[in-house]
Amino acid sequence: MGPLSDLDRHIFARVAAGRFRGAHPLLPRLSRAADHGRLWMGTAAVLAAVGGRTARRAALRGVGSLAAASLASNAIVKWTVDRRRPVIDAVPVVRRLARQPWTSSFPSGHSASAAAFATGVALESLRYGALVAPVAAAVAASRVYVGVHYPSDVLAGVAMGATAAALTCRWWPPRPETPAQARPRVSAPALPGGAGLCVVVNRGAGPGAGFGPVRSYAEQLRDLLPAAEILECGPDDDFGALLDRAARRAAERGGALGICGGDGSVNAAAALAVERRLPLAVFPGGTLNHFALDVGVPAFDDTAYAVEEGDAVAVDLAYAAPAEGDAANAARGGGTGPDAGSAAGAPFGPAADAGSGDGSAVGEGPATTGEGAARITPFVNTFSIGLYPELVHLRERLQGRLGKWPATAVALARVLRTGSPTEMEINGRPHRVWLLFVGNGRYAPEGFAPAYRERLDDGLLDVRLIDGNPRLARTRVILAAVFGALEHSHIYMKARVHRLRLTGLGDTARLAHDGEVAPAPDALLIAKRTGALTVYRPAVLQSELLQTARAAAAAARRLGEAGGAAPREG
Repeated sequence: MGPLSDLDRHIFARVAAGRFRGAHPLLPRLSRAADHGRLWMGTAAVLAAVGGRTARRAALRGVGSLAAASLASNAIVKWTVDRRRPVIDAVPVVRRLARQPWTSSFPSGHSASAAAFATGVALESLRYGALVAPVAAAVAASRVYVGVHYPSDVLAGVAMGATAAALTCRWWPPRPETPAQARPRVSAPALPGGAGLCVVVNRGAGPGAGFGPVRSYAEQLRDLLPAAEILECGPDDDFGALLDRAARRAAERGGALGICGGDGSVNAAAALAVERRLPLAVFPGGTLNHFALDVGVPAFDDTAYAVEEGDAVAVDLAYAAPAEGDAANAARGGGTGPDAGSAAGAPFGPAADAGSGDGSAVGEGPATTGEGAARITPFVNTFSIGLYPELVHLRERLQGRLGKWPATAVALARVLRTGSPTEMEINGRPHRVWLLFVGNGRYAPEGFAPAYRERLDDGLLDVRLIDGNPRLARTRVILAAVFGALEHSHIYMKARVHRLRLTGLGDTARLAHDGEVAPAPDALLIAKRTGALTVYRPAVLQSELLQTARAAAAAARRLGEAGGAAPREG
C-alpha cells in the first residue's frame, strides 16, 4: 500500500473511533435521506415553491447538475474503477446503515450528487448556495462517518460533482443576480397604488394552458397596485388596439403604460411608449422574459415597487427599417470597441460612421411607430435572419397540435435537416449565412447561446454570424453547438457596430424580432435609439423572500377588503 492509501485508512480509522458531538443521529439520517437524490429533489421543490425566478433557476440547474454527476459517477466511473468498501468492524453498530452498498467504493456517488446540486444552486445564486452548502457538506462527511467510503472516495465525488455543475455553464450560462447597467432616469412619475398606470395583460402569453399561475396575472396586479387600470387581452381581442387605448389613457392621466406578457408583447409596448413619451412598466408574464430579467424586474413585486417609488432607467431601443432612398445611402456599418476593424469585425464591411464610443452617434433614428410604422421593426432584445426565424415559423404551425415545447423540438430537427443558408449582402459584402444574430446591446457569453446583457445603454449592436460557405458547415455548426465551442469555430464571426445594412434578402427571407416572425424586405437598415425608452426598475435589488412575503400580504389585504365589503345576511 502507498502512503496515500495508508493516510486514507488512517483517517477512516480515526473517524470510526472518534466521538463527534451532534453527529448522531443527524449524519446517518442525512446519509439515508440522500439515497437516490431524494433529499435534493425535495430541496429543489422547496426552492421552486418558496423562492422566485432565481430560486427556480437555481433548483433547475442543481437538479440538472445532479443528474449529470450521478450518471458519471454511478454508471461510468464505479464500473471502471473497482475498489472494495472499507472494513466496518471498527465502526460503531449504531452508525451503520441497515443496507450496506455493494458497488465500488470509488467514487462516492452521494458526495458527487451533493456537490453537484450545491454547486449548481450556487452558480445561479450565492445566497441560496450558502443555504444548501452546509447540508451538502454534511452528506459528504456522513459517508465516511457511517463507514461506507474512504475519505478519498468522498473527495473524488465532490470534485466530480463540482465539475459536472461547472460544465452545465457551457450550454446554459448562469445569469448574474445583479441587473444590467443603464442610465438613471428620474423623470418617471411615482404612482402610489398604481394610480395613473394603465396595464395591458396579454393572456395569450406565457408557457401555455395548464402551466400558468394559480391566480391570474390580472388578479396579482390588482393585489399589488389596486389603483391601476388593468386591461385584459383575450384571444378574440385586438392587442394593438387595446395597447393604443391604454397608452392614450396613461397619457391623459400623466401616468405610465404597463405591459404584462412575453418579450413580443413588451416589444410592442416599448415602441408605443417611446412614441407617446411614456415610461414603461414591464410585468414578466411570458415564458422566458429576457428583457424583464435584463432590466432587473424578474417579478411583479419589483415592478410594482419601482412604480410606486418612481424609480426608472433609460435603455436603448433598436430597430430594423427598410433601407431605401436616403436611409440606404446613410446606412454604413460602423464599429467600436476592441472588435472594430479587427478580424472579428472586418467580415461585416467597412468601419465607417463609427461615431463615439458611447453610442451617441445613433441617438437619432426613425420613429418606431406612427406614420409608416408598419415598415419599422423595433426590438428590445434580439433580431435574427436564417435558421431561427424558420424554426419559429414552423413551430407556430405545429404548436396547435403538439404544444409549444414538443413543437419546438420537432421544428428544430426539421430545420437542421432541410434548411439552407440565406444569401444576402452585409454592409455591401456578399454572404451566405446559416444564422445572423443582432443583439440590442452586447450579449454574454460569446457564441450562439447569448444569455444576458451587462449594459442596456451602450449604443451598440452585437452582431454574430454563422457562415454557410465552408464545406460541411451544417455538420460543423451542430458539433460546435453540442460541445459548446461555437465561438472558437472558423464559421463563426462577430462584431460590435452602431449600424448594419442588409441587402439582397429576396422575397423568401423571414426575420425574427423578440420571438416574433415577419417577412423580411429586400433591404434593411438596423440601428438604435440610445436611451430612448424609460423603464421602471427598483433602485435597490429586492430580496425574493421579501417579494413573496409582500405579495402574500397584498393578497391577504385585498381578500380582507373584499370580505369586509361583502353584505351580511340577516
